[in-house]
Amino acid sequence: MKLGVFTALFGDKTLEETLDIIRPLRLGAVELGTGNYPGSAHLDVKELLGSKPKREELKKTLKGEGLEISALSCHGNCLHPDEAFAKQNIEVLTDTIRLAGQLGVKVAIDFSGCPGSDPKATRPCWVTCPWPDDYLETLEWQWSKKVIPFWSKQAKFAAEHGVKIAFEMHPGFVVYNTETMLKLRKTCGSNLGANFDPSHLFWQGMDPLACVRKLGKAIFHVHAKDSRVYEANALLNGVLDAKHYGDEVNRSWLFRTCGYGHGREWWNDFVSTLRMVGYDGVLSIEHEDGLMSNVEGLTKAVEFLKQVLITQKVTAMTWA
Repeated sequence: MKLGVFTALFGDKTLEETLDIIRPLRLGAVELGTGNYPGSAHLDVKELLGSKPKREELKKTLKGEGLEISALSCHGNCLHPDEAFAKQNIEVLTDTIRLAGQLGVKVAIDFSGCPGSDPKATRPCWVTCPWPDDYLETLEWQWSKKVIPFWSKQAKFAAEHGVKIAFEMHPGFVVYNTETMLKLRKTCGSNLGANFDPSHLFWQGMDPLACVRKLGKAIFHVHAKDSRVYEANALLNGVLDAKHYGDEVNRSWLFRTCGYGHGREWWNDFVSTLRMVGYDGVLSIEHEDGLMSNVEGLTKAVEFLKQVLITQKVTAMTWA
């Protein structure tokens, strides 16, 4: 298993500047944004699609740094009820899949998206409860008319390019937990799976270790990101918290650097469980801890997770 980084945290830097920053950390992989919410600061997707020499130059540059590309990421909302917005997101997804195929990258990461409540809606509608009955009717319409038709088509397209699509299970979108992930995979194809990020599961009250065991081979990629629920606020307001991420003192939960939400024992168990179900890919660090700078948070996550992986290697050698 290798450590990598989702380079979107350095979206204000060029790829060369980003490589200069991460070089001392001696990582093994990068996850690169191709547009939509993560942006595409480090790749000119259109240029790469049209130029084999440019693609070879990119691969040579990364290989010279000892890096592989773990995934291309275009987290967006291809099901958005605003047709122009959705069209733009779909174009980015299509280009991302095509580029991944050309680069030999096996995974493209996205969100599952969220449609509106009905054909006339202009904003997404995330259903979180079954009553009044309007909500269940909305959910049925979303899945039957929007989610399943779109992702069935995209699963086939990605397979034709030798690429798997990995969804980050994220509240606000139709796939946000284990059940919805497996539902999408069952109805639209096994070429769809998970970009497993435990941080979103912690605050929903889920056990990420149980989720790993349930998803098994459906895990295509992993984000290394932590979160912490602050009971003083959660006991009063629950965990469905719409306060701005910058309002740390009043929020019920926060994203944290790895090790600052859960300790070494939990992360040891997480890596062990991933290995148990057959995942031996990259742990791609995604830094969104508002209490630390990008460089500080990334550096601490790398130091912490390297110790976790060393422990795993020692354990494996002991049992060998």
